[in-house]
Amino acid sequence: MGKLTKQHINSRGYNKYLKLEGDAKISIDKEKYKADAKWDGLKGYSTNTALTKDEIIENYNHLWQIEKAFRISKSDLRIRPIFHRLKGRIEAHICIAFCAYKIYKELERQLKSKNADLSPEKAIGIAKTIYKITIQTNLSNTMHSRLYIDKEEQRYLLKLFDL
Repeated sequence: MGKLTKQHINSRGYNKYLKLEGDAKISIDKEKYKADAKWDGLKGYSTNTALTKDEIIENYNHLWQIEKAFRISKSDLRIRPIFHRLKGRIEAHICIAFCAYKIYKELERQLKSKNADLSPEKAIGIAKTIYKITIQTNLSNTMHSRLYIDKEEQRYLLKLFDL
């Protein structure tokens, strides 16, 4: 049967507060715990940039927008990793993903500017239910097109964008 020693315990999380005495007596190092308490609520930044401390903090405060962009591209736009080997295909994939995100953000901007009570996700969902029907008559060979609108939310979206 093996013995429990300090080498068996990593120093992450609460384990860093453990103090071993003898073969298996474990207790919390309250002095270390109190010393660490002075750092509670503080956040540190480590960087290799030439920006000032205020610029670094300002940029970090915008990190949520970058994280939101990744969430949107993965969930709403359903952009998934595609494994390309050719440089041109990699660049095309990134370009398409960026264009899709830009269109999404433009929709978000326009909905906000129109004070619409729709999210971009909801507007896209409604737009997917609008169908265009095209009929060609046999006698005159003319084409007639109509949008198939049967829901109030579809009418609202079309009116919102003057369509």
